[in-house]
Amino acid sequence: MIVTLTPNPSVDRTVTLPRLERGAVLRATESREDPGGKGLNVSRALAASGTASTAVFPVGGIYGRLMLNLLEGEPVTLAAVPISEPIRANITIAETDGTTTKVNEPGPVLSVAEADALRSAALDASRGASWVVCCGSLPPGLDDDFYAPLIRHCQASGVRVAVDTSGEPMAAALAAKPALIKPNRIELAEAVGRELVTVGEVIDAASALVDGGIETVVISLGRDGALLVDAAGAVHAASEIGCPVSTVGAGDALLAGYLHAVDSGADRETALRTAVAFGSAAVLLPGSSMPGPSDIAAITVSSTMSPDRARSLSD
Repeated sequence: MIVTLTPNPSVDRTVTLPRLERGAVLRATESREDPGGKGLNVSRALAASGTASTAVFPVGGIYGRLMLNLLEGEPVTLAAVPISEPIRANITIAETDGTTTKVNEPGPVLSVAEADALRSAALDASRGASWVVCCGSLPPGLDDDFYAPLIRHCQASGVRVAVDTSGEPMAAALAAKPALIKPNRIELAEAVGRELVTVGEVIDAASALVDGGIETVVISLGRDGALLVDAAGAVHAASEIGCPVSTVGAGDALLAGYLHAVDSGADRETALRTAVAFGSAAVLLPGSSMPGPSDIAAITVSSTMSPDRARSLSD
């Protein structure tokens, strides 16, 4: 069983337009609402492929009630922690050429008691889990090191921890030495303090983090696929897909695919190939939809254990 923690969940509202024009009055061709937040997306993708998952997240206000309604019927165990302020609602504008524009709200201000309750719920859920996955931004009121004590406690108890966040929360999480981190290229560049424009530069940056005590670094590279870097070296995997529908949640699906494969005993290359299949399948779905087995089976993935270090990465 895999536990996810999403301190700053959102109701994701997606509107589709032929083309975004700043300052104009536009008519959407369609709209949808999905449960959102990195950890919730990971849990949804895991459960859709048969891996048991418990999602820990705060819930409050009208959007909290809507979130619970949207999650009805999802095969995910919910550990919702009540808070006084409403959770956020994020807006995604999806253009028909595949361009995605996302506007994220800051989220609710959690009290000290609510923050403690959220961490306690994650610790309670972690008993007997194989992984705890700390995901996403932190809402106002939570310190940047919110994840760090949880990481240390879980790993001391024999539960492995994966982290997918950025900025100061990522820096604090790195100091606690989680088993796995899943940055994208920009987040990895931020963590190491330099620009990364080639495959080799990404591998070197991730290798430095592995040397510093992080067991595995999985980097999502958008249209360039993904890299896995650990003490055994680097693996690259990629797929060819048509016109993307929505990139929202693709990185979350990628992380879910990796954890799903690892939890099933897959080797590192197979795990990365599975991750890319999950992420690519998500790109072909609307809004924050997470892929199921049939979506994933339709994706063809190539991989190599000798990545082209000189290859320049797409913008």
